[in-house]
Amino acid sequence: MKLNLGIIISFLNLTIASCGAEKDPLDKGLADIRDSKVMQYAIEGKILYENYCANCHQADGTGLGKLIPPLRGSDYMLEDIGRTVHIIKYGLKGEIIVNGEKYNQPMPANPQLTNMEIAQIVTYLYNIWGSNVGVIDSKKIENYLSE
Repeated sequence: MKLNLGIIISFLNLTIASCGAEKDPLDKGLADIRDSKVMQYAIEGKILYENYCANCHQADGTGLGKLIPPLRGSDYMLEDIGRTVHIIKYGLKGEIIVNGEKYNQPMPANPQLTNMEIAQIVTYLYNIWGSNVGVIDSKKIENYLSE
C-alpha cells in the first residue's frame, strides 16, 4: 500500500491545530459544569427540558427555523431570567425578536411545572450554551413569578 506523504502531513497538521483550538462557548454541556450543586439542578433540568421544551426548541437549543426561536446563544433569553421564568410558566403570545430575527409563534404555558422544576430547567439553560449563571433555585423562581 502506497501512502501519500502530503496527505499524511496535512492530516497531522489539521489534528495538531484542532487539539489547540478553543472550544466554542456555545458548545458547553453538562460535562463542562464544575459546581456540584449546579450540576445536580442541571441534570434534572436537562431531563425536564427534553420532555417539555426540546420538541420545539430542539435538543441542542437551536430552535426550528424561522418558526421557533433558538435558546442556544439567544440574546432574548440571556437578557432577562425573570422573563424566561414567566414564559416557561405562563407561555407567550405576540412578536419577539431573538438575535435580530422576528418570531411570532405562541408558546404554550406550563402551569403544571413546579417552582423547583422551573428552577432546574432555567439552571440548565443558563449554565450551558455560553452562560455560567449558577444555581437558580426555587426561591428565586418564586420571586420572579411574584413580580
